[in-house]
Amino acid sequence: MNLRDIGEFGFIKRISRGCLIRPQNIIKAIGDDAAAFFPPPHEVILVTTDLLVEGVHFFRNTTSGFNLGYKALSVNLSDIAAMGGIAREAFISIAVPDDCDLDFLEELYNGMKRLAAEFGLNILGGDTTLSKTDLIINISVLGSAFEKEILYRNTAQPGDIICSTGFLGDSRAGLHLITHNIEADSNELKTLRDAHVIPKPDLREGRFLARQGGVHAMIDVSDGLSSDIGHIAEESNVGIRLYSEKIPISNNLEKFCARFDFDPVEYALAGGEDYTLLCTISPDRVDHIAANYLRRFRNPLYQIGEITDSGKMELFLSNGQIRSFSPSGWDHFKTK
Repeated sequence: MNLRDIGEFGFIKRISRGCLIRPQNIIKAIGDDAAAFFPPPHEVILVTTDLLVEGVHFFRNTTSGFNLGYKALSVNLSDIAAMGGIAREAFISIAVPDDCDLDFLEELYNGMKRLAAEFGLNILGGDTTLSKTDLIINISVLGSAFEKEILYRNTAQPGDIICSTGFLGDSRAGLHLITHNIEADSNELKTLRDAHVIPKPDLREGRFLARQGGVHAMIDVSDGLSSDIGHIAEESNVGIRLYSEKIPISNNLEKFCARFDFDPVEYALAGGEDYTLLCTISPDRVDHIAANYLRRFRNPLYQIGEITDSGKMELFLSNGQIRSFSPSGWDHFKTK
């Protein structure tokens, strides 16, 4: 069965159950020409949108509908996390080809609903239309935060310590397994594959960091460490100094790189879609914040480098050498 068999409105009825997670402040959810809700009092509204196109961002034959829906929403929530916000309302639009089975579409929404329920996010509407070829998913998420707590890319300061909320490079390894049809035949490889297929947004971590005095700038790692720290450098007009030995490389990635003869540091620099957070923290606050972060999340806040006033992007190697680096992560119009 596909979408033509039940029509757009029949499909909306099927997927609307479970979309309203948090009814507070909601006047009208799915079912009218527009949603209606009250914004949180005294908070600034954050809006992000992300477009996923079959054949560019995903391959339908290598994922389940559930995992695709989960990831499609997760990448949007990561943008809200990078601003230190709370995700509140989502709007889902899809363009569906004839060969897309209805069960796949229902599982797509089940994946989104599962993640939405975890973070108290409502799905309040969207649009559904026909696609001539590929499945296209567009999601917009509205979040909120107090104006003085929002974190930006352009507010890093020389002397800040650069920190990461998690491992870097795992998602790229998972993508390598998928695109090269390599079976995930161990727990290590399965974990790497999951890092790409079902990434977890660091929403709680981002909110925590936004409320700490001394955190100056933040971004999520969607395009890769070198590219995303490069965005902070460009927007803040600062330099970057990273230490290769401090870049958080998981044991899973170490084993992957040893097996397939890759350099794990280079892999982390050029990877993408990890959806961890990079933040810059005042040096007189970083140890206190890192200690509180560890107590709160049972995971370390990795200190991987420093913001400088040199305007250069430099990588300090374990052998004492220093080399410059440039953004080498994902670019939709340059990466082949």
